[in-house]
Amino acid sequence: QVRLVESGGGSMQAGGSLRLSCAVSGYTYRNKCMGWFRQAPGQEREGVATINGFGTTKYADSVKGRFTASRDSAKNTLYLQMSNLKPEDTAVYYCAASSFQRWRTSGLFADEYDYWGQGTQVAVSS
Repeated sequence: QVRLVESGGGSMQAGGSLRLSCAVSGYTYRNKCMGWFRQAPGQEREGVATINGFGTTKYADSVKGRFTASRDSAKNTLYLQMSNLKPEDTAVYYCAASSFQRWRTSGLFADEYDYWGQGTQVAVSS
């Protein structure tokens, strides 16, 4: 059974940093695409970062230069390092896993992913 568990969310003042983790079990994710998404109240789920099976990353324009996605295959864990946080980054953050090594489209669309975690809340105050 595939399980993704996010952690590391919390409350932070603008300009601060957080690192989210996503522990993966029951799934060989080493060479598969993984993604980070977020959903703010009343808004659609938005792709913010993705890493494909070759280690290439891609980011939404809104987080480019501030967020960094990485993976530790030995620990079966995906990370999202978030810096210079802004109030508009406030959302529930989800990690997702694909069954494919390559992005089927951009890597930032939710439809590309087959497995999802339950999410972790990030709140940024001004």
